Amino acid sequence: MMCLESDGTGGSSSQDCIVGTEGRNLETLSGRMNNLPPTDSLDLKIADIEMSSHKTDKGHNWKRARVAAAGILSIGNVLNYLDRYTVAGVLLDIQQHFGVKDSGAGLLQTVFICSFMVAAPIFGYLGDRFNRKVILSSGIFFWSAITFSSSFIPKTYFWLLVLSRGLVGIGEASYSTIAPTIIGDLFNKNTRTLMLSVFYFAIPLGSGLGYITGSSVKQVAGDWRWALRVSPVLGVITGTLLLIFVPTAKRGHVEQLKGRSSWFRDMKALVRNRSYVFSSLATSTVSFATGALGMWIPLYLYRAQVVQKTVEPCSIPPCSTKDSLIFGAITCITGFLGVIIGAGATKWCRRKTQRADPLVCAVGMLGSAIFICLVFVAAKSSSIAAYICIFAGETLLFSNWAITADILMYVVIPTRRATAVALQSFVSHLLGDAGSPYMIGFISDLIQQSTTKSPLWEFLSLGYALMLCPFVVVLGGMFFLATALFFLEDRDKAEKLVNQLVIPPTAVKV
Repeated sequence: MMCLESDGTGGSSSQDCIVGTEGRNLETLSGRMNNLPPTDSLDLKIADIEMSSHKTDKGHNWKRARVAAAGILSIGNVLNYLDRYTVAGVLLDIQQHFGVKDSGAGLLQTVFICSFMVAAPIFGYLGDRFNRKVILSSGIFFWSAITFSSSFIPKTYFWLLVLSRGLVGIGEASYSTIAPTIIGDLFNKNTRTLMLSVFYFAIPLGSGLGYITGSSVKQVAGDWRWALRVSPVLGVITGTLLLIFVPTAKRGHVEQLKGRSSWFRDMKALVRNRSYVFSSLATSTVSFATGALGMWIPLYLYRAQVVQKTVEPCSIPPCSTKDSLIFGAITCITGFLGVIIGAGATKWCRRKTQRADPLVCAVGMLGSAIFICLVFVAAKSSSIAAYICIFAGETLLFSNWAITADILMYVVIPTRRATAVALQSFVSHLLGDAGSPYMIGFISDLIQQSTTKSPLWEFLSLGYALMLCPFVVVLGGMFFLATALFFLEDRDKAEKLVNQLVIPPTAVKV
């Protein structure tokens, strides 16, 4: 700025300043000052500041809404697994009430999983194309009504209880298939890993609470059927909260994707995705082990104590609930520790190798197999030693749940994730826990038929049948190692495809 004082002959005694800026006209102070914005410009800037403040507030509200949505979805996942394992918590009472053997009791879980896996691909297709909130809430309301109704089935209609578990599986399939994809669309990268860890921690938490709820409510009410009336009430409440508070996130919202391929093209791409295929096979082995162990371990430990003569055999319900309570508590704690250890180990190993995710899963599986084997050795003489081995084995087994889901998010593009989750769920249940509970019960009955009926052989036959689990878990570790071989290549392919589908910034409406 340059100032020129008046020579005294001018009409003004004040300073006239020439204001200069690059690319602008030079004018006197008495003229228009181009370096200062006019009133309209000031108003626009004030409006911009207010809009920016509004956007900031809106951003904070959206962040809170996303976190709240993840919380509600995780609570819903807790209830799904609570309902699933409430039956396991009162399994001995169900056997006594309906007069069924081990194979009949195992059929309850097998029918549930079979209907679950058949319905999962259907909901995967629907979840990629229709309103996911409506599908989720409808599924919760459906299984809640069926579970509540099943508590009134007379003892002469065991087949009706089996049918009701099949219908519950259909309702729960909608939730397990679609809910993770909503979290995948609300978050990305490390935040997504954290939220998925919380979501999948709900699996062991809900499973453990299922044992605890079933045994505790039965003990208080004096009737095992009251245990089936708790989760439906909580399910209706959660379904309502989901409809009200969970935002409707667009598929690929975080990545701003455009376009959607056909279902057949999605399936073709998934089958060719080697990381996805091997991780799905590994997930099948996890399902096999958790389905079998979750269904039979409480009864196995009860029979061990009968052999050790620390408890009396139960012939008239209600029977002892101690083992279900202890196993449920262990499942809750190990689920929490497993998720933390898995997420922490993966984060640390990513500094060393980009293949950390599948490698951590493989180590967890192989370590878990060792401790599961030791359970059957320790149970013959010490229930406490058996519980310690269960604690270590479950912690390592549960460490890979959230990581497996994150592997899928890395190697599958957002617009086909619901289909990918559904197909993985179908395969893992088909090859895993759809048959393992019944298979273990069938093998146990087969061994008992070839021996004299006694508490000792009831214990040994079930233990021999359960020994199949650690061998399957080792196979799962091998599948995770195979996943590690192709993980980086498949992840890069997914990233390139996402970049091709990203909507240009100029095309995004504000």
